Amino acid sequence: MKIRETRVAGLRGATPEGGWSNELKPDDIVHTLVAVYTDEDLVGYGSVFTSEDLVRAALKVLEPLYTGENALEPERVSEKLHQNTFWQGRGGAITHAISGIDIALWDLLGKATGQPVGRLLGGRYRERVLPYASLLMDEPGPLSEHLISLKEQGFRAFKIGWGPFGRRGSDKLDEAIVKTTREALGDEVLLAVDAGGSDAFWSQDYKWALRTSYMLTHYGVAWFEEPLDPDAMEDHVALRRNAPVPISGGEVFTRRQSFEPYLKAGAFDVVQPDVTKVGGISEERRIAWTAEENGARMIPHGWNTVVGLAADLQLASALPKTDLVEYKAGSPYIDEIAAGAWELDEDGMLPIPEEPGLGIELDPDAVTRYSGGGNLLDG
Repeated sequence: MKIRETRVAGLRGATPEGGWSNELKPDDIVHTLVAVYTDEDLVGYGSVFTSEDLVRAALKVLEPLYTGENALEPERVSEKLHQNTFWQGRGGAITHAISGIDIALWDLLGKATGQPVGRLLGGRYRERVLPYASLLMDEPGPLSEHLISLKEQGFRAFKIGWGPFGRRGSDKLDEAIVKTTREALGDEVLLAVDAGGSDAFWSQDYKWALRTSYMLTHYGVAWFEEPLDPDAMEDHVALRRNAPVPISGGEVFTRRQSFEPYLKAGAFDVVQPDVTKVGGISEERRIAWTAEENGARMIPHGWNTVVGLAADLQLASALPKTDLVEYKAGSPYIDEIAAGAWELDEDGMLPIPEEPGLGIELDPDAVTRYSGGGNLLDG
């Protein structure tokens, strides 16, 4: 089975806010779907957390390398793409686009063999996984209302992030946000806090992060995410040693080689690669192995699409310590573009699809609605 062509659809019209200083608007395109078509008319789907224009340009560069390649060898083909495009820049739009191809090729391999991707990755350790509802922070009142509504939908784990936290120079406001969150959710619910240190010109330093970590421990916070500029490796190492709560990060890194020095230095308790950016399922699995060898858990970053979530679920099934996945609450790109809605079970868990490949099919009408048309799903 050979790769015939790739097609692209950038999602627009309902792009959720990212919490960034230069905030996203609904029609901004930062989530791009990729379809890989084969000469046997089988199609695999991938997703890229990158602008559509960049993905299209990257695929144009990659096209001579993947056209006619074996569609049933995702890891080899993806590594070929990495190895032959280093001169285009390691870790940027090229790597992001390879992520989409790699995810789609794993989807194809599963469909061709009749197996879920998790089993092809070596076996399924679990049949369901706990999703944490991920949402932006707000002033305590509106935030509390949002949290309660999500808890009523069945979520049993949450992460609040970005917003005013750490950005107004007010320790009292920071604590009020966390305190209100814990009171709204109750003590039995998992709660993580994300400072968003990868935001533009993040101003907080090690001393702020350490002081804040002591505040967070009083509220039973599961981990403190991106408390520092992502390039401050030595500060991350020191913070992990001295903070009373687990430290996490890594969502902006790409390629396994970027993660390795942080993991070997002991910078993270929890590492959070994004499968739609790092190089796909092939690369994220290797990052997870390195994390395990260095005493860290891999919990994927997942502020993206239903295809990215499906990839995370398959990875979670195949990795013994990945028992959580991020769920971007309220995004139509998660909840609407797949044929068949996601449903939490009575324990707030997400079943991991057993169907071949990623285990999902896209809804043509929804994809058309959010991509402005195009031929992503045409034969």
